[in-house]
Amino acid sequence: MRPLVGTRILDLSRLLPGPFATLVLADLGANVDKIEDLGGGDYMRHMPPHIAGESAAFQLLNRGKRSALLDLKRPEGRAAFERLVASYDVLFDQFRPGVLARLGLGHDALRAINPKLIICALTGYGQTGPLAQRAGHDIDYLARGGLLGVQGPEDGAPQPPGFQLADVSGGMWCVIAILAALAERQRTGEGRVLDISMTDGVLGFASVTLGAMLAGEVKPRGADVLTGGIAPYNTYLSKDGHPLALGALEPKFWMAFCAAAGITPRMEALLPGPHQAEIKAELRSVFASKTREEWIALAAVHDCCLEPAVAPEDLRDDPLVRARELFFELETSRGRIPQLRTPVTPKGTDFTPPPRAGEHTRAVLRDGGFSDAEIDDLVKAGAIREA
Repeated sequence: MRPLVGTRILDLSRLLPGPFATLVLADLGANVDKIEDLGGGDYMRHMPPHIAGESAAFQLLNRGKRSALLDLKRPEGRAAFERLVASYDVLFDQFRPGVLARLGLGHDALRAINPKLIICALTGYGQTGPLAQRAGHDIDYLARGGLLGVQGPEDGAPQPPGFQLADVSGGMWCVIAILAALAERQRTGEGRVLDISMTDGVLGFASVTLGAMLAGEVKPRGADVLTGGIAPYNTYLSKDGHPLALGALEPKFWMAFCAAAGITPRMEALLPGPHQAEIKAELRSVFASKTREEWIALAAVHDCCLEPAVAPEDLRDDPLVRARELFFELETSRGRIPQLRTPVTPKGTDFTPPPRAGEHTRAVLRDGGFSDAEIDDLVKAGAIREA
């Protein structure tokens, strides 16, 4: 399934949020051209650890794309960019609001060049509002979006999550918005500017908690049913020190777990309250009585929502991950590089490897209508660079 074949995306994003979005779009068949600056390109390229001479994270996020090095601060670079924009369907802008406008490349100006252009502007706090110009990272967006405020532990500062929810979900919202805008353009013939805020994007992940809040019910941080407040929906350590996740929210699963573990099912365990401390202590003792493998064997024959917390270094050998073929490799001139499949990454597709910085500068400009002589002049002017 590659329905976006023929769709052209000019990608100004870097690091994680935008590149994740354009990775999904490239997997779906879009032609994605990364425009990188001459001073080092996408910062993610340089972040350790490295595989085949470049950041392992960059390698995971940029397969199937091309890279061109273009200096938007030079007049020649800006003029070249304006010519390029005319031939693309989507521009992905991950700068703070107003950055492109200060370069003379504001959203209105670009859409005047190409009225069919869809501009996806991804920022931390949105194009408008009191924090529009503020810098931030994933943990800040989770904090302002209310998610960090429900994280345990109950008696201390919220624990930073071990993943980038705002960044990745922001990229996913961009994909959804771009697909919707492309569909709308088929009907109207017009592009549009999409204002996607990573902070806006995380609120939906707390729908249950926010629903309770809007109904007038506020619980202490880390004390709600889905945030560690009840024993049947929690994590525990096995006899040999491995973490396991119990998600027995419904009575049938809780009763099934208790029967399998040989304990009496206390139905009040499914409701938050001071009695939870005693039940959690009992479950900690129960889980400490068996090894990880014994609990895995028990969960295989008892339908009770119990799973091991698989460590990242063990994922590639996990039976579920292997069966779903979530990891694969690309053969490149720099050696084989590991890749991660998203739920929409088609299998059996020959993806091009992540590009070297500036590897496709000349090809991208040729596709934009530039002659080789014009490209040579841009090289001499220092407005572009080839790998």
